[in-house]
Amino acid sequence: MSKKNYDAIQWAIRFRREMARHQVSRRDVMKLGAVGTSAALLGLDGPAANADNTPVSPPTTPFLDEMPLPETLQPFSSPAQFVAEHPERGLAPTDAVVANDHQYYGRFPAQKFYYLPVDQVTDFKCHGQLPLQTVWGYEGYYPGPTIDARYGEPIVVRIHNRLPTGPSNFGIPQVITHLHNFHSASESDGGPWGYYNSGYYRDHHYTMARAGFTSNDPSINPDGWGDPRESLGTLFYHSHRPDFTTQNVYKGQLGFCRVFDEVDAGNELLDDGKNLRLPSGKYDVPMAFADKVFDSDGIMFFDPFNFDGIISDKPTVNGVVQPFFNVDCRRYRFRTVNGGPSRIMRYYLYNTRTGWLRDPFQLIANDGNLLPFAVRRGSIVQAVAERMDFILDFSQLGQPGDEIIMYNRGEQVDGRKPTGKLLTPGIPLVKFKVGSYVTDNSRSVWNSDGSPRPLRELPPINLNEVVAQRTFKFNRGNGKWTINSQVFNPSIGSTQARIKRNTAEIWTLENSSGGWVHPVHIHFEEHRILSRNGFQPPVWERGRKDVTLLGRGERVKIFMRFRDFPQSDFQPTNTSYKAEAGRYVTHCHNTVHEDHAMMNRWDIVPEDA
Repeated sequence: MSKKNYDAIQWAIRFRREMARHQVSRRDVMKLGAVGTSAALLGLDGPAANADNTPVSPPTTPFLDEMPLPETLQPFSSPAQFVAEHPERGLAPTDAVVANDHQYYGRFPAQKFYYLPVDQVTDFKCHGQLPLQTVWGYEGYYPGPTIDARYGEPIVVRIHNRLPTGPSNFGIPQVITHLHNFHSASESDGGPWGYYNSGYYRDHHYTMARAGFTSNDPSINPDGWGDPRESLGTLFYHSHRPDFTTQNVYKGQLGFCRVFDEVDAGNELLDDGKNLRLPSGKYDVPMAFADKVFDSDGIMFFDPFNFDGIISDKPTVNGVVQPFFNVDCRRYRFRTVNGGPSRIMRYYLYNTRTGWLRDPFQLIANDGNLLPFAVRRGSIVQAVAERMDFILDFSQLGQPGDEIIMYNRGEQVDGRKPTGKLLTPGIPLVKFKVGSYVTDNSRSVWNSDGSPRPLRELPPINLNEVVAQRTFKFNRGNGKWTINSQVFNPSIGSTQARIKRNTAEIWTLENSSGGWVHPVHIHFEEHRILSRNGFQPPVWERGRKDVTLLGRGERVKIFMRFRDFPQSDFQPTNTSYKAEAGRYVTHCHNTVHEDHAMMNRWDIVPEDA
């Protein structure tokens, strides 16, 4: 490379970093008219840049560092207990949950309280050959601590913004957190409004009731806690700050939430005839995959001028670049999330002794919902924000001393879409180092004859409930990402749909954006895919979903119910909570598209509205 090109690239990287440091959003860049000129302006066409004009990260050795596991967040019996035990956290003893600010708090008062600060740390280690990084994480970690909750035990999570103010390398020190995709009242959903500055906190009330808890039908609501068939298991929480979701999540604001019930009890020793006895304890492992880019100095880099989608050359698992993970020779449950920002993953497993493994993945859950039966898969495709729970039985995949590598083999060179080609061998993500045989108290998801055991029954789809059909087109025009040709506007009058509570609808999700793909996320309720391009979806997509990948030119029909919230007489003390009542969103979860601004708002209104 010539010195002229090298100097131009280094100047461009410094310029982009400076723009991000001053908290420039994609909308700001659009206002500056920089979209059409940024590539030429920034001079990133040389060999030191990737296909999407991001810099090439310094070389690193795979499998040098061990994959960390997030800590489990410990609850308190009350806010007062927390304040008494942790006065250094900076909250006054009088700070308490305001029950009137939360729908159904009187019916589902919190039994446990969690305190979750968002902190900056400057010593985060993502690889032994890279410098320590600055991260904005929950409790300063990435991923943040795992919240373990249980149906029937309502909780409050207090999320306290303790980020420093002023310029940073990228991101904005404002917080709003979405628990993706719990059945939450709008004021606790963490939608893209209600964000708050450093020094403030927000209390999120989670009823730990399933959808349908207001129904009078005992077949749907047998015990007052909703429909057991609507139970969720693997959730994650993340920043939802409008215009800055990509930057804040990229910088660390993501964590897991596991929810248990009598079917998925989180205890493989409990043999009561109801519990599935899935792998538990240290054998129940959260894994967050995410792309990162580093500049020539090895510092995490974010490009505010990238409007298509960030595809990096450094994959991370739980924040660490290409780690290893020591496993015992037995069954494990892996709860995975594609943390983005933009890459669609395609996982394969390779045993360095025996070669590519055939059907190693025992897929048990999609988007946090247990499937009716496990499905054996040779590979798994995972779009941004999708969760996939699968079991790997290392006693069947290898033997003690083996090394098994998980690869992403789906080629994707830019934010547009995967190319459809398989890489050989692919991009290594994590190496499992198989240890000795140990006692396995979990139960197989297969019967002795090889047939699948039942996991969780699905609620029926009753098309007689449908009162409306709507079409949402995911467009691209004039350099902007839109839904039905509209850019997201969170203002009161900007809703694209008013939906009556306790009704059902059919939505058609249509990709009208040309050669792009979009992982579409719908808040609040899970949906069921009726058809993909006129055909029945594959078996692993027939469960309850909250993210549906829209391929190029695809049309997907889904069935949705809208239940329980909001209360028509909701009169919170916090006036902003009242303004949020019944407001939810749909958006592309390629967070670059979401920020720029492929998102719409829809409202649930009372039946008599």
